[in-house]
Amino acid sequence: MPIQPSSPQVEAKSGPTTSTVRDLRRLAAVAVVGAGLVGFGVAQYSAPAIAQLKPGTPAETMSFADIVERVKPAVVSISTTNEVKVADRRTPGRPFEGIPGLPEDHPLNEFFKNMPGGQGGPMQQRPRQAAGSGFVVSPDGYIVTNNHVVDGATKVKVSFDDQEEIDAKIVGTDARTDLALLKIEPKKPLTVVKLAEKTPRVGEWVLAVGNPFGLGGTVTAGIVSALARNIGGPYDYMQIDAAVNHGNSGGPTFNLEGDVVGVNTAIYSPTGGNVGIAFAVPADTVNRVIEQLQKGGTVSRGWLGVKIQNIDKDLAGSLGLKEAKGAIISEVMADGPAAAAGLKVEDAILQVDTKAIEDSRDLARTIADLPAKSTVDVKVWRDKAEKTLQVKLGTYPNSTEPAEENSDTEEPKDLGGNVDLKQLGLSVKAGPGKDGVVISNVDPNSDAALKGIKEGDVVLKAGNETVSTPQDVAKAVKKAQDDGLPAVMFHIKKGGDQTVLVAIPLSKS
Repeated sequence: MPIQPSSPQVEAKSGPTTSTVRDLRRLAAVAVVGAGLVGFGVAQYSAPAIAQLKPGTPAETMSFADIVERVKPAVVSISTTNEVKVADRRTPGRPFEGIPGLPEDHPLNEFFKNMPGGQGGPMQQRPRQAAGSGFVVSPDGYIVTNNHVVDGATKVKVSFDDQEEIDAKIVGTDARTDLALLKIEPKKPLTVVKLAEKTPRVGEWVLAVGNPFGLGGTVTAGIVSALARNIGGPYDYMQIDAAVNHGNSGGPTFNLEGDVVGVNTAIYSPTGGNVGIAFAVPADTVNRVIEQLQKGGTVSRGWLGVKIQNIDKDLAGSLGLKEAKGAIISEVMADGPAAAAGLKVEDAILQVDTKAIEDSRDLARTIADLPAKSTVDVKVWRDKAEKTLQVKLGTYPNSTEPAEENSDTEEPKDLGGNVDLKQLGLSVKAGPGKDGVVISNVDPNSDAALKGIKEGDVVLKAGNETVSTPQDVAKAVKKAQDDGLPAVMFHIKKGGDQTVLVAIPLSKS
């Protein structure tokens, strides 16, 4: 079951359309609940405080009506129009260019592509509509919603309970947190809601208000199910069990004080519908992002320019660290801030300024929360000693990470010289070039296999030494044993240009 971004309810004005599931694809079954190209359920979250009922109070006396009456006028329904290209098959004359939203290898595309003549009509712009939710944060018309609700929209309209539609402009968006800020020009000051200043506790009541299935003004109730959920990226999300469905994306979740504790963003669902697991961007994150969007339309984040991994027990042992904490650098990007400051692959980052780093997500979040161009002290563990470097952070790219150069790959050639490293559960052999040696065999029951090492992977470094022959690997393993280390670290190049650090325990015999 995939985790899907909660996209809004979508209506195709002409011809079938398909919605796309974005960044959360690697987690099973979460649907984005805002406005998107396909209708996935929206999740709404969070509430800070359980209803203060005295023991023995009849359950039927508890009501959310007063809170709803107060906050509902600040919640809006959002409709967007996207212009998409579709082929007019009534007029032959050009090769079929596919159905929008379908993968190139989808059977439907293949079917039309292989029709007699393989022809489709000229591509034409046709409108497609989607719906989401939002809420007013200022009397003069600033509105918060999800980025995926308005992403790619050519027209955005908002409506209140009276159903009067008002044109809105997009002030700014932030794909990393899936937040967006809109602005309308109201005829009179609007009812507003404020973002909560305190984090809710697990078990507190919350109310989700939004526009599921285009119905508008819908309220559901539940509790905060969990905090600090990881559904992709460095930021944590709240989990709630209030019902969230298609079109709820971008809508608020309130606590019993009527403050917004989260912005509904995604749901966990095998079908795209509500199953009682929804995720929202916490209010403190929303507050930081919206403040920047209102000032300049963009969010500026610090950027270190490294690829990092968690430090597990074996990696810690191979580095001589007492605790499996921090984040280890697996790659330093050329011309990035880290490279300029002298950070190196296999440096373990333990602290940024005065903040201790727990793991790789903690480091990513810490750096992202710092201003771009600011200078920080980064404490690393290198060669079994602590070292502090000053780093001037760059600006985190708003687009996807620049593609790295891909070198042409060829099948590893068996040049002989196999070395059997039985205690590690693998064998290595000489590679086709001077850089690295090739994994020729992996025991399926070994720690190496459990850590994802596969036949054909290339060992670039063993211990702290670059290797070019199988014998270099054997020497590095022996040195780690002589030094009394519990594990030896390998710098592994996997398919393409992906590089990872893997520590394999050494036998105690």
